[in-house]
Amino acid sequence: MDGLRVAFGEHEDAWEHFARGYELQMQGRLRDALAAYRQSLALHPTAEAMTFYGWALSFMGRVEDAIEACHKAIAIDPDFGNPYNDIGAYLLQLGRPLEAIPWLEKAKQAPRYESRQFPWCNLGAAYEALGRLPEAMEQYRGALAIEPDYDHARHRLFQLLGRIN
Repeated sequence: MDGLRVAFGEHEDAWEHFARGYELQMQGRLRDALAAYRQSLALHPTAEAMTFYGWALSFMGRVEDAIEACHKAIAIDPDFGNPYNDIGAYLLQLGRPLEAIPWLEKAKQAPRYESRQFPWCNLGAAYEALGRLPEAMEQYRGALAIEPDYDHARHRLFQLLGRIN
């Protein structure tokens, strides 16, 4: 969360609502989380608050609304990588891996993104869904190069190696 704090600058009140929204979301109180994110956005619109607002919507099964929130986040700050990855992940969830690929590639290139292993791993899932296993393995390896302890990427890579050998 510390890396997210920077976007709020001197807008402490907006940060507090955002942080409260995150807490509520982690407790499963999604409607309350959405309200807190909306309060944060009303005080100081950030790509972070809009992206997390979308994430809460996705937890409620409102995936198309979550994608729309990510587009709004990108409009606020196109350098923030999370909404690109989230759009890709939501498209994967909707069974649209080919549409997910350009969004995940953008996430990998975003200037401001702390968790770069996620779009690599999500790209692996997209290529895997398309039956493009060598490309999937390349993406999982890329995720592990960034975060060697990323168990999900390691598991997927080993699963694919087992299928190919």
